Amino acid sequence: MGVYEELQDRGLIAQVTDEKEVREMVNSGKAIFYIGFDPTADSLHVGHFMALCLMKRLQMAGNRPIALMGGGTGMIGDPSGRTDLRKVLTVEEIDHNIACFKEQMSRFIDFSEGKAILVNNGDWLRNLNLMEFLREAGPHFSVNEMLRARCYVNRLANGLSFLEFSYMLMQGYDFYRLYEDYGCNMEFGGDDQWSNMLAGTELIRKKLGKDAHAMTITLLTNKEGKKMGKTASGAVWLDPKKTSPYDFYQYWRNVDDADVGKCLRLLTFIPMEEIREMDKWEGAELNKAKAILAFHLTELVHGTEEAKKAEEAAKALFSGAGVSANVPSYTLSKEEYAGGVDVLNLLVLTGLAPSKGEARRNVQQGGVSFAGEKVTDIGRVFSPEELSGEPLLQKGKKSFVKVLYC
Repeated sequence: MGVYEELQDRGLIAQVTDEKEVREMVNSGKAIFYIGFDPTADSLHVGHFMALCLMKRLQMAGNRPIALMGGGTGMIGDPSGRTDLRKVLTVEEIDHNIACFKEQMSRFIDFSEGKAILVNNGDWLRNLNLMEFLREAGPHFSVNEMLRARCYVNRLANGLSFLEFSYMLMQGYDFYRLYEDYGCNMEFGGDDQWSNMLAGTELIRKKLGKDAHAMTITLLTNKEGKKMGKTASGAVWLDPKKTSPYDFYQYWRNVDDADVGKCLRLLTFIPMEEIREMDKWEGAELNKAKAILAFHLTELVHGTEEAKKAEEAAKALFSGAGVSANVPSYTLSKEEYAGGVDVLNLLVLTGLAPSKGEARRNVQQGGVSFAGEKVTDIGRVFSPEELSGEPLLQKGKKSFVKVLYC
């Protein structure tokens, strides 16, 4: 089985421009492909995870990835799937985020000589002359076709700005430049990027008379069709400072039963023969499959040692064996909180709640415990004495933080 057939078997492939040609290029290791990443935050998140895994799979098969950093397009923001305008970032913020992305990507992709390339589209987009660009690219884009593109649907209903409308031209131009400068013959991306990707293949065909190809991968959604990778407190990040390895492990350990098989197929490198066997598991065995998923993905992102720590911490907590040293902790300053701290503030500080309003609801609904005791008073203040024994703050059944007071 070639790598293309494996992608099919796992259900990763959504749409492709020319299946016969793409299959041949990918299986023979002749694809020089790119995937774009707009640096809208200082860390990659679960939404990027499938793209990183795809790049890794294809590189292992001899193909050459180009990781395109959106130093230019990130100044606009991709409107695909959005109902609101993205926050406009400064150049300094974007460049900082790119540096963070590169470090995280290096855990997945081999950027050594001849293996992969990291490119910043800010190199050509930031200094682009508007009149030259309009003359060079503008005649090859149909406004009628652009308005029918799926990536603009949500924003059209709420007011699409010209800033966002230009994004498709920028992405199409990216593919054209990568084709010219690096011999890039293929683009991969999420299925919501199909219209933007076709803009690139068409621009190359119209300007150069050459064929370039595109393939989209299945979006990572739950059984309700919503994108996975979000929690009550926000996105699930790949940066351990933003989402701890334990919380990352717990996110996958707690996926819905109906989503386990899909996640194993789309995200892991576990052989399909083993996954098909796991498809038959029920009850306690299904929980075992979730644990395998959680460990495998935590190991991919954070390494074997952190995955083992997260697994051990989860087992200790849920078996009643006590608080493990590997449970996430939060250090509360004695100097700053000499008189203690209230429950709502502590929930926000530790990251168990994104806001005091959410923290208030958690307490009122009976979902918060401190040192094994349920907290029912939203005005409850924990004294310095109570904080000194490394108490466990718990929200719901599966979210824990050990409080360190020093």
